[in-house]
Amino acid sequence: MGKEKNPRRVADNEAMAKLRMLRTSPQKLNLVAQMIRGKKVEKALADLTFSNKRIAVDVKKCLQSAIANAENNHNLDVDELVVAEAYVGKNLIMKRGRPRARGRYGKIIKPFSEITIKVRQVEEQA
Repeated sequence: MGKEKNPRRVADNEAMAKLRMLRTSPQKLNLVAQMIRGKKVEKALADLTFSNKRIAVDVKKCLQSAIANAENNHNLDVDELVVAEAYVGKNLIMKRGRPRARGRYGKIIKPFSEITIKVRQVEEQA
Protein backbone atom coordinates (compact mmCIF):
# COMPACT_ATOMS: atom_id res chain seq x y z
CA MET A 1 0.00 0.00 0.00
CA GLY A 2 3.04 2.32 -0.15
CA LYS A 3 3.75 5.12 -2.55
CA GLU A 4 4.75 4.45 -6.12
CA LYS A 5 8.41 4.81 -6.97
CA ASN A 6 9.45 8.16 -8.47
CA PRO A 7 10.44 8.01 -12.14
CA ARG A 8 14.12 8.46 -12.95
CA ARG A 9 15.20 11.99 -13.80
CA VAL A 10 17.93 10.81 -16.18
CA ALA A 11 18.19 8.14 -18.86
CA ASP A 12 19.10 4.51 -18.12
CA ASN A 13 22.72 5.03 -19.16
CA GLU A 14 23.20 8.25 -17.15
CA ALA A 15 23.85 9.30 -13.57
CA MET A 16 23.73 12.74 -11.97
CA ALA A 17 25.14 14.67 -9.00
CA LYS A 18 24.29 18.17 -7.84
CA LEU A 19 26.23 20.43 -5.50
CA ARG A 20 24.51 23.46 -4.00
CA MET A 21 25.61 26.53 -2.05
CA LEU A 22 29.06 26.89 -3.61
CA ARG A 23 30.58 30.17 -2.47
CA THR A 24 31.56 31.55 -5.87
CA SER A 25 29.86 33.41 -8.68
CA PRO A 26 28.17 31.38 -11.41
CA GLN A 27 30.39 33.05 -14.00
CA LYS A 28 33.57 31.79 -12.33
CA LEU A 29 32.09 28.35 -11.75
CA ASN A 30 31.06 28.09 -15.41
CA LEU A 31 34.71 28.52 -16.46
CA VAL A 32 35.56 25.33 -14.55
CA ALA A 33 32.45 23.52 -15.84
CA GLN A 34 33.43 24.34 -19.43
CA MET A 35 36.78 22.71 -18.79
CA ILE A 36 35.24 19.24 -18.23
CA ARG A 37 32.23 19.16 -20.58
CA GLY A 38 32.33 16.28 -23.06
CA LYS A 39 35.52 14.72 -21.67
CA LYS A 40 36.07 11.20 -20.37
CA VAL A 41 35.83 11.15 -16.58
CA GLU A 42 39.49 10.16 -16.05
CA LYS A 43 40.67 13.15 -18.12
CA ALA A 44 38.17 15.46 -16.40
CA LEU A 45 39.34 14.38 -12.94
CA ALA A 46 42.97 14.94 -13.95
CA ASP A 47 42.15 18.42 -15.30
CA LEU A 48 40.34 19.37 -12.10
CA THR A 49 43.13 18.01 -9.91
CA PHE A 50 45.75 20.22 -11.56
CA SER A 51 43.59 23.30 -12.10
CA ASN A 52 44.62 26.55 -10.43
CA LYS A 53 41.02 27.57 -9.75
CA ARG A 54 39.96 27.41 -6.09
CA ILE A 55 36.49 26.09 -6.88
CA ALA A 56 37.89 23.18 -8.93
CA VAL A 57 38.24 21.17 -5.68
CA ASP A 58 34.48 21.31 -5.09
CA VAL A 59 33.67 20.55 -8.74
CA LYS A 60 35.95 17.49 -8.49
CA LYS A 61 33.98 16.30 -5.44
CA CYS A 62 30.73 16.64 -7.40
CA LEU A 63 32.17 14.72 -10.36
CA GLN A 64 33.39 11.95 -8.06
CA SER A 65 29.90 11.79 -6.55
CA ALA A 66 28.36 11.44 -10.02
CA ILE A 67 30.80 8.64 -10.84
CA ALA A 68 29.97 6.85 -7.56
CA ASN A 69 26.24 7.22 -8.27
CA ALA A 70 26.76 5.70 -11.72
CA GLU A 71 28.71 2.77 -10.34
CA ASN A 72 26.71 1.98 -7.20
CA ASN A 73 23.14 3.04 -7.98
CA HIS A 74 22.89 2.46 -11.73
CA ASN A 75 25.47 -0.32 -12.37
CA LEU A 76 27.32 1.59 -15.10
CA ASP A 77 30.91 0.87 -16.15
CA VAL A 78 33.24 3.57 -14.81
CA ASP A 79 35.77 3.17 -17.64
CA GLU A 80 33.17 4.11 -20.27
CA LEU A 81 31.77 7.23 -18.57
CA VAL A 82 31.82 10.65 -20.23
CA VAL A 83 30.78 13.99 -18.74
CA ALA A 84 27.61 14.50 -20.77
CA GLU A 85 26.45 17.76 -19.15
CA ALA A 86 27.87 20.16 -16.61
CA TYR A 87 25.72 23.20 -16.03
CA VAL A 88 25.71 26.00 -13.49
CA GLY A 89 22.88 27.84 -11.76
CA LYS A 90 22.52 30.84 -9.49
CA ASN A 91 21.74 30.45 -5.81
CA LEU A 92 21.26 33.02 -3.08
CA ILE A 93 23.22 36.26 -2.80
CA MET A 94 24.37 37.56 0.57
CA LYS A 95 24.18 41.33 0.62
CA ARG A 96 26.78 43.10 2.70
CA GLY A 97 27.93 46.67 2.82
CA ARG A 98 30.69 49.01 3.80
CA PRO A 99 30.38 52.61 4.91
CA ARG A 100 31.90 55.02 2.43
CA ALA A 101 32.70 58.71 2.40
CA ARG A 102 30.02 61.42 2.72
CA GLY A 103 27.43 59.13 4.28
CA ARG A 104 27.25 56.73 1.38
CA TYR A 105 27.12 52.97 1.46
CA GLY A 106 29.23 50.63 -0.68
CA LYS A 107 27.28 47.56 -1.69
CA ILE A 108 29.10 44.21 -1.45
CA ILE A 109 27.39 41.17 -2.94
CA LYS A 110 28.56 37.66 -2.09
CA PRO A 111 27.06 35.25 -4.62
CA PHE A 112 26.47 31.53 -4.23
CA SER A 113 25.95 29.09 -7.08
CA GLU A 114 25.21 25.43 -7.79
CA ILE A 115 26.51 22.89 -10.29
CA THR A 116 24.87 19.81 -11.81
CA ILE A 117 27.00 17.14 -13.47
CA LYS A 118 25.58 14.30 -15.58
CA VAL A 119 27.77 11.42 -16.66
CA ARG A 120 26.78 9.06 -19.48
CA GLN A 121 28.04 5.61 -20.38
CA VAL A 122 29.12 5.39 -24.02
CA GLU A 123 30.48 2.23 -25.62
CA GLU A 124 33.86 2.77 -27.23
CA GLN A 125 34.11 2.19 -30.96
CA ALA A 126 36.71 -0.47 -31.85
